[in-house]
Amino acid sequence: MRFPVSFLEELKARLPVSEVVRGRVKLVKAGREWKGLSPFNAERTPSFFVNDQKMAWFDHSAGKNGNIFDFVMLTEGLSFPEAVARLAELAGLPLPQVSQEAEAREKQRASLLDVLDLAASYFSAQLASRAGTKARDYLAQRGLDPGIQAEFRLGYAGPEKFALRDHLAAKGIAVEAMIETGLLIHGEDIAVPYDRFRDRVMFPIADRTGRIIAFGGRALSAEIQPKYLNSPETTLFHKGAVLFNHHRARKAAHEKASVIAVEGYIDAISVSAAGFPNVVASLGTALTTDQCELLWKMAEEPILCFDGDKAGRKAAYRAIDLVMPLIDIGRSMRFALLPEGKDPDDLARSGGGRAVADVLERALPLVDLIWQRETEAEALTTPERRAALERKLATLSSEIRDETLRRHYQIEFRNRLAALFGAPRTERPARGTAGPQRRGFEPREPQSYLRQPPQLGTSLARSPLLRREPVAISAREALILLIFLNHPGLIDAYGEALAELELGSREAEALRDKFLDLWAGRRLTSNELKAELDRSGLAQARRRLESMTGHASLWTVSPEAADCDAEESLKQALALHHKMRALNRELVLAEAALAGDASEINLARLKSIHEQLSALAGIEAAIDGFGAASGRQSGVL
Repeated sequence: MRFPVSFLEELKARLPVSEVVRGRVKLVKAGREWKGLSPFNAERTPSFFVNDQKMAWFDHSAGKNGNIFDFVMLTEGLSFPEAVARLAELAGLPLPQVSQEAEAREKQRASLLDVLDLAASYFSAQLASRAGTKARDYLAQRGLDPGIQAEFRLGYAGPEKFALRDHLAAKGIAVEAMIETGLLIHGEDIAVPYDRFRDRVMFPIADRTGRIIAFGGRALSAEIQPKYLNSPETTLFHKGAVLFNHHRARKAAHEKASVIAVEGYIDAISVSAAGFPNVVASLGTALTTDQCELLWKMAEEPILCFDGDKAGRKAAYRAIDLVMPLIDIGRSMRFALLPEGKDPDDLARSGGGRAVADVLERALPLVDLIWQRETEAEALTTPERRAALERKLATLSSEIRDETLRRHYQIEFRNRLAALFGAPRTERPARGTAGPQRRGFEPREPQSYLRQPPQLGTSLARSPLLRREPVAISAREALILLIFLNHPGLIDAYGEALAELELGSREAEALRDKFLDLWAGRRLTSNELKAELDRSGLAQARRRLESMTGHASLWTVSPEAADCDAEESLKQALALHHKMRALNRELVLAEAALAGDASEINLARLKSIHEQLSALAGIEAAIDGFGAASGRQSGVL
């Protein structure tokens, strides 16, 4: 039985070798590897080693080595198809259907990879040509010499609308394949598909094996928006599951037992050129769960390196909420915060490798960044504020799934609170002693369970927070989309924020995607944008959206309002939307934690999230008219 190469690679990516081997061999940590006794020979001294970064195992006593498939076949006496089936079950992946259609899809995938490789070669040739002079000048200003440009296969997409399309067509590539790879913009209202990337420096994005699956483009003109543009989601490319420079960084990360994550392409390239090839980038967007898993496959404590401005600090703080439910013994994060006004590219070019190393050496452990975030917001001058801090730290630590690690975080936070508030530290008495007398408000050890599980209040039980009702376009999303619909000029400055916006309905996503596709082609007035939406089959969605204007009496939504006034409303709505989405994600985790452990800590966490959501709903209601409907929907976004 033949299996698609992509399926076998997905299995290897999902299953660390140590996880597979541990079922047969007792492993202990040995530096950057694992070691144990040979499963093939009787021995007293371990000669069997596992390297998750290399996706391989080595048995020096038996002279054997291989990957997860080899190990299962050799230790269980299975054939290759049987080993694949066993590992697919372990990974929770269904076996691919063996059919002509499946083989055709695999062949299509291979051909699409060829199309993207041809596009990368074309962009590289354009960069080296006379047409690429402006792009070469830009790269030179950023300190990226021709050697670096060649190593990363950088390129240039000219301003012509059909240049890449015509080049690939001349090589026999079908337009459908160009559309499938995201190279062309198309639609029902677009008679002739045209190049997505124009007048941009091009950054090929590769998968973990080094095959190009997408592109990022940096505009060379201020008139072209957004400044950075990624390929759309395709059958090959899922932005939240990919790290830029992953295939180059894997080997270096293993050798250094460390991996650095920055936010942008040029940041990653500059840091790599400064002597840190173990660097990856999150494609200029917020870090995702899938990307965290990729980082932990390369190192136990990846270093997240953020810009030294307010936005960078906020990104670091947002990462805390993402990683807390994911950390475990042997997998955490450190955080390198750059000097004010610096990004990794600035640091590498101005100070070189030494400056980068200095920042990385001062990287904060996760617990320190949490403490910094929670204690810097306001003066802890009242009992209420101190109690709020204590509750927030308890809520954060309760998200940790491993009981031992969770307990150590709780003890650490209690000791820090005791030191901050002037109370004695928590110390465990030695065995056989009565221990010190409890004084003041010295923290007590948390109880894992109550004598009786806590009961939810009637109002909380009936709250929409604890219900999962399907919703259409929420009032807040409608407000955001209406502002863009009636003030499309704001897409220039907020196109990237619009592209990354988490929306709760397919209709909202369809409108958003069409806004961006249309705006990428040409600048439109509000009436022109509406007419194009209608021609593309979204007339009914557009009318439903406009009918929701009554839910938000903000005058800035109307086309007659000035763009600057509409922009202020947009900023508030975006901020509220992001916070609501984050709190609702926390809510799901809190409900699951309470269901699994009916403890005071978990109940307090749920109530805290409820209070924060209620407070945000109040803020919405305070904004003129906005919140009349959306406040009722908090908790089900």
